[in-house]
Amino acid sequence: MTALLTIIVLVFILVAIWQMVKIFDLAQAKSECDQVATDKDNKINAYLMMGFLAFIYIITIISIVKWGDLPLLSNSASAHGPTIDNLMAISLVIIFFVQTVTQFLLHYFAFKYKGEKGKKALFFADNNKLEAIWTIIPVIVLAGLIIYGLNTWVNIMGVDESDDPLVIELYAQQFNWTARYAGQDNTLGLANVRLIDIDKANVLGLDEADPNAQDDIITKELHLPVGKPVLFKMRSQDVLHSAYMPHFRAQMNCVPGMITQFGFTPTVTSEEMRQNPDMVEKVANINKIRVEKSKDLIAKGEDALDRYEFDYLLICNKICGKSHYNMQMKIVVETQEEFDAWIKEQKEFKNSLTN
Repeated sequence: MTALLTIIVLVFILVAIWQMVKIFDLAQAKSECDQVATDKDNKINAYLMMGFLAFIYIITIISIVKWGDLPLLSNSASAHGPTIDNLMAISLVIIFFVQTVTQFLLHYFAFKYKGEKGKKALFFADNNKLEAIWTIIPVIVLAGLIIYGLNTWVNIMGVDESDDPLVIELYAQQFNWTARYAGQDNTLGLANVRLIDIDKANVLGLDEADPNAQDDIITKELHLPVGKPVLFKMRSQDVLHSAYMPHFRAQMNCVPGMITQFGFTPTVTSEEMRQNPDMVEKVANINKIRVEKSKDLIAKGEDALDRYEFDYLLICNKICGKSHYNMQMKIVVETQEEFDAWIKEQKEFKNSLTN
């Protein structure tokens, strides 16, 4: 770190010396050494502006065709997912349209009105009509997007308790996730980090005297029944984390000292998503890359990479430390019958404690 800071300081010193030399040269320059651009200079720069505009459009088209994989947003697996995707698609279309038009005008005007000897620029000190147009149109567009976004957010966050959602706690700590199911009473027991007792396997700090905590179930894998509303309660043991489930279009910060929440209804099982044509193609491409990389590893005497199989994942979307990249938990979306069979195999909190 010290070496890096030293290099940065030296670079800044060199830049400062260079600027001082330029200032000195300008101060000593003779009157005939004119720094004003000529018509030839302006003409070259004008054509360069149009060339750069062409470059922007060409590279954009190539990127969309080669890597765009349109539609950009797809394969959401929650009830509210299509609404989020639609909001994002509308925003992208508007941004792309505005960027395309404004970049064209910026570069074209620089070309059309390039400096020429004897040519005087026509300008307006102010124009109320133009100012009203470029103020009112963005206001209307942004207001529409904000209102649509707020309405979407309220609908997502307004979890209806009458739907009897499955209550699950997501517990974040560097660098792993733990899930706690509310048990038969569907009510999470009281918990506090000060009650954590590793010797008794009370890893989440549940209050052992709380009746609601006795049937809670603690797991390292998240199982969700398809079509069932789920309400997540989130805690963090140490630093700020962010529970991000990309396929469910769900994300919420996990803040030390407080409980946050987010709810959604999963609509596609893990097995159904694996059979999705887009996902089949994606998995095939990943495994093709792994096969090629495995050849090099085997040649070095190392083990080959395992074949990739799609799974929903809960990942951390806040940089929380050196192993942040690997902070993830497998999510299994399954039928209600499969979920019931799995949950029966798990130990309740009262039976998981050790003496």
